[in-house]
Amino acid sequence: MSMDDQERLAAFERMLADVQTNYAELVARMDKLKAEKKEKSATFRQYWSNKMTCQYMLSMYRQYGLLTDAARENEGDNV
Repeated sequence: MSMDDQERLAAFERMLADVQTNYAELVARMDKLKAEKKEKSATFRQYWSNKMTCQYMLSMYRQYGLLTDAARENEGDNV
């Protein structure tokens, strides 16, 4: 069973939304750890790694013109 074009597009849109949400959550968690002076913790380093992965994925979406202006505004200057 294969996806039609509309289902495939919807899946890409869900994936983009999930990556953006994950990115924002990671930034918030990292900011909390920074405030607690826990930048050297294993948790902080794992969040940093996951943030870099999300950032890379978002940059790929941007490179291929798949981010809308509204999506870019939601990211802020963090990416």
